[in-house]
Amino acid sequence: MNKIKTGDHVIVISGKDKGRAGNVLKVAADGESVLIENINMVKRHSKPNPAKNEPGGIVERESYIHISNVLHYNPVTKKGDRVGVKALQDGNKVRYFKSNGEVVDV
Repeated sequence: MNKIKTGDHVIVISGKDKGRAGNVLKVAADGESVLIENINMVKRHSKPNPAKNEPGGIVERESYIHISNVLHYNPVTKKGDRVGVKALQDGNKVRYFKSNGEVVDV
């Protein structure tokens, strides 16, 4: 079970965007990097494409960040927190915060 999934609220712990938080838009296919909204913004130069009706210019968009540089945001402690996986009595696996034991998946 992956500890970070699409839609999770995470906080960046290192790099140029340290301390900023956002929601995960996408997890890469290899599972080692994530795309977070409005984090790690880069500028890309694109040529115009008249066939697709796309204008050219400088486009600013998100870039991937390594999964080791983010932590789940714990709303109770209002800090980043490590996440573990445990099995419930009924056999389902859930993610939980290591600091206070609360379940991430509700």
